[in-house]
Amino acid sequence: MKKSFMEVMRDRRTYYAISNQSPISDNEIENILKSVITYVPSAFNSQSARMVLLLGDNHTKLWNIVKETLRKIVPANNFAATEAKIDNSFACGYGTVLFFEDMNVVEGLQKSFPSYAETFPGWSLQSSGMHQFATWSLLEEAGFGASLQHYNPLVDEEVCNTWKFPKTWKLISQMPFGIPVAQPGEKEVQDIATRFFVFK
Repeated sequence: MKKSFMEVMRDRRTYYAISNQSPISDNEIENILKSVITYVPSAFNSQSARMVLLLGDNHTKLWNIVKETLRKIVPANNFAATEAKIDNSFACGYGTVLFFEDMNVVEGLQKSFPSYAETFPGWSLQSSGMHQFATWSLLEEAGFGASLQHYNPLVDEEVCNTWKFPKTWKLISQMPFGIPVAQPGEKEVQDIATRFFVFK
């Protein structure tokens, strides 16, 4: 039986233990992401989000870029733990979704609406966050486990050069996903009374 949106939102978690298997076809994964990019809102309907799906060798290539970038800056005696995390939590998955914002669009809006110029970058990130949450939730609904990673800006230049993305695309985050092979720990939730208020 299909989950309700509330159930999907509840069950969406950070999964680090994932496999390189998929419960659905690549075409179905693509359709999920096409739906996200089509229907998630953005300020002024700017549609500044750009999403990239990496599968197979391209998924592996991304995490090799991350690993080799970190190898240059992480002390040698600490790198084994870094390498193990990348290999066993991210690279071992089925694919990765890259989330970008096209700064050409954002800067164009800043010029067209100067009174809102300072707020457009923030609105751009808000829209990106919605794209990330929608993707994460729909991947959960499809049977995947995923996590959200932020190796930007360390890998930005090489990622853009490798896949020949426009230089105006700003990398926001990376979402590796695959079938979960272990459950995450119990989620700690702060007291709702300190975070949610009602005035009638």
